[in-house]
Amino acid sequence: MLSRPRSTTARSTIAGTARGFVTLLLAAAVAISGSVGAFAQNVPIVRDAEIEALVRDYARPIFKAAGLANDGIDIVLVNDPSFNAFVTGRRMFINTGALMTAETPNEIIGVMAHEAGHIAGGHQQKLRDQLERAKTMAIIATLLGAGAIVAGATTNSRGLAGAGMGVAAGGGEMAQRSILAYQRTEETTADRSAITYLNATGQSGMGMLKTFSRFQSALSLSGTQVDPYRISHPMPQERIANLETLVKQSPYVNKLDPPALQQRHDMMRIKIAVYMQGQAAASRLMRKNPGSLASRYGDAQIAYLYGNLNAALAKTAALIKEQPKNPYFQELRGDILMKANKPKDAADAYAKAVSLDPAKSGLLPVSLGQALMAIGTPESLKKAAAQISNGLGRDKENAAGYRYLAQAYGELGEIPAADLATAEGHFYSGDYRNAKIFAMRAQQKMKRGEPGWLRAQDIINYAPSGKTK
Repeated sequence: MLSRPRSTTARSTIAGTARGFVTLLLAAAVAISGSVGAFAQNVPIVRDAEIEALVRDYARPIFKAAGLANDGIDIVLVNDPSFNAFVTGRRMFINTGALMTAETPNEIIGVMAHEAGHIAGGHQQKLRDQLERAKTMAIIATLLGAGAIVAGATTNSRGLAGAGMGVAAGGGEMAQRSILAYQRTEETTADRSAITYLNATGQSGMGMLKTFSRFQSALSLSGTQVDPYRISHPMPQERIANLETLVKQSPYVNKLDPPALQQRHDMMRIKIAVYMQGQAAASRLMRKNPGSLASRYGDAQIAYLYGNLNAALAKTAALIKEQPKNPYFQELRGDILMKANKPKDAADAYAKAVSLDPAKSGLLPVSLGQALMAIGTPESLKKAAAQISNGLGRDKENAAGYRYLAQAYGELGEIPAADLATAEGHFYSGDYRNAKIFAMRAQQKMKRGEPGWLRAQDIINYAPSGKTK
């Protein structure tokens, strides 16, 4: 019967509907297994040494409690104003909107604990398995439905043909609902895991509860009618009720964040406001706590970006006097001096920032290297290449850093090294075609088998997942 269909149009429509659903499932599978290169091309990443150090400090005890301390979980900041966080592979992505909205560290820590629950629970691999089952369900339903349509057509039975369409469409619906139900179960499991981690680290779950209450309020204000069977998360009201019971049972329910951590959080929020949302948004935050260190930090940053550089230097000097061991005040001083075209003084400030940085960020040595490059002497260029290389050794996926390194090598006349650095920059940006071109150029001027030649060969041989070279 399948070889002699008479209802070609109907059969094609059903097959197309099922193919669309299977494509949706495949897209979801790809989304949860994407490479950093794909994210580099599609997600607006934010890099900042201070903010990255803070969120790592938030995550460290949670990851330890979740058994992830030695698993090399990267935390990536996304320039997006919405309150969201998600995981893919061994990476946790956090929107700047979440960091800005959260009034306390505990709110963000609760979100990170939830995402850690997904990683520790192996939910991504389990979701892949569930997607495979759902694809099978959809394909079987399509074949059964198409067969029923053909049978109806050959027997002139319109009722049987209609039933075939219902089988195919219903199969896709059933598979979709199966996936969503499974995801809701995972979300509930991650919520419970998060409370376990917070209790293990002596932290309150109230911040997590506040976050979900915020989601419920937003949903209520929108007036949206939600079908509970068509969403991937539990209904907010149900979720809050379950969480509230667990949170209030904790001996740490009323524990507050340490004042020093809260101060760093306030400084981070104002910094994001200044750089991402503008002077007015930052000023609104600063008015909530006038005279605080965070507000004065924001004032210095506003002066740097929008005002007088001499005033910015004076305000930053006052901050440094108050906290002489704060590396990020020195970093701001270096930024101001670079903008004032004083690269030598900027290099001194960045060098202090590098020496004071307990997190050993790879970003600060790159900034120091940029200042040394701006000085422009042969000696400073050699130091610049060394500093940028040092930074990239700590942070190998910093695509912009490789561009600065290529420039430094180019000005030194070290062309093979410049080509290889350019290849690395393209590679970590996800532009594999140009990465291979520059890797081949570098190889032509290198001795076969030396480290640079071998790294170039790795780039040339690299094939993104699912593709040939």
